[in-house]
Amino acid sequence: MSDEHLRVVYVEDDERLGRLVADYLGAHGVEVTLVRRGELALGEVLRVRPAVVLLDLMLPGLDGVEVCRKIRERLDVPILMLTARTEEADRVMGLEGGADDYVTKPFSSRELLARIRAHARRAQGKAGPKASVVTVGELTVDAETMSATLRGVPLALTTYEFALLKALAERAGRVLSREQLIELVRGSPDEAFDRSIDVHVSRLRQKLGDDPRQPTLLKTVRGAGYVLSPKAGR
Repeated sequence: MSDEHLRVVYVEDDERLGRLVADYLGAHGVEVTLVRRGELALGEVLRVRPAVVLLDLMLPGLDGVEVCRKIRERLDVPILMLTARTEEADRVMGLEGGADDYVTKPFSSRELLARIRAHARRAQGKAGPKASVVTVGELTVDAETMSATLRGVPLALTTYEFALLKALAERAGRVLSREQLIELVRGSPDEAFDRSIDVHVSRLRQKLGDDPRQPTLLKTVRGAGYVLSPKAGR
């Protein structure tokens, strides 16, 4: 997917901010559809079928978390949550609602553009070189079809969760730090922005059916990072 063909739906009630961001992205080849109210967002996303959704947390009508959940029920499109709140609980709430990433206001337009491009590439399977099917125990990860199964049962993963699982599966048995995972999932160290990856790991554990108190598949190594068991699912 070339940048000239990137389409983004931006859900933002601040008209001035929305227009400024849309103008900046438009100048860099990204077509932006602005939506002012939360209850109108899903319809526009289904109509436009964007590469990425930018979603403000605080919206009139439906709030950003509820909008995120509704979109996630219908489409596996990368969702970037935009929030003026800096509390960790608000960021976690957005991620647990199904968002792939978050950006805190005020944000750098250049950084936002880089994040959009990174998520769009990953969703199209262009975040790195293609790999063959990876099998770890009873877990199978297919990079070409962006699908994964555990004991033959398909896993319903977001694009971010799939990229995270793929990175771990390709390095099963090896402890990966948060920073390493961020770089691997982003596709480039230049796009390794500071963020909380722990919520994504938590959601991935849930989908793997792993006990969060005593995980056996996706383990936490205190002070070091995360590791996928080389005998996953057995």
